[in-house]
Amino acid sequence: MSSRLIDLFEDGELVARIKRRLPYLFQVAELECSRAGKIGMEVGSTREKIITALLMIKYGTTNVETELPITEPEVDVKVHGAPVSIKTITGRRLGGVKLIWTVDAEKAAEFRQIYAPTCDILLIQINWGGTGGLFYIPIEVQGRTHEGLGRDKYVLLPKPGTNPRGVEITREALTALISDPDTKRIDIEWRKVEIGYDPFKKWVELWNED
Repeated sequence: MSSRLIDLFEDGELVARIKRRLPYLFQVAELECSRAGKIGMEVGSTREKIITALLMIKYGTTNVETELPITEPEVDVKVHGAPVSIKTITGRRLGGVKLIWTVDAEKAAEFRQIYAPTCDILLIQINWGGTGGLFYIPIEVQGRTHEGLGRDKYVLLPKPGTNPRGVEITREALTALISDPDTKRIDIEWRKVEIGYDPFKKWVELWNED
């Protein structure tokens, strides 16, 4: 594996900063995207920006490409030209990692028949009050897991008659992916702190600028 993302997990100083700062930054993201105590769907985009900013710190802004065409739906960012998908899940149990968002059962079934991993994954497991982590799952790991399990055990289709929110990686496949010896991980303790955060403050300040 030659991906530059390995460097992120071998940088001791940055690893320590991730352990310390990522829970705080994700807590701010939740506060910014909440209304009446409910977290909105837009929190996913905010979390993605937080991880992208981390990549910019490590690799430099000129080496992190964010303006990507819509024809690459699984790719969120490119690092030194290599495509990366940023995914988050919440909770102690693994599961719920989306491959595509679709409400069409026929399209979902077609997707499973043609799907093959296309890029590295950075997966963040958020587990407030417990242990989660940041995982780097190389495309090579995804490829051999997909081949070993077979597409029916790797790709989970939405249940018929439900309100489907997309096609997911199965829990069995996800467990195999993060357990693979070539997957890198940073264990993170997800502790919340008291934050006096006002999501409107920056907008008020920008309105008051000349």
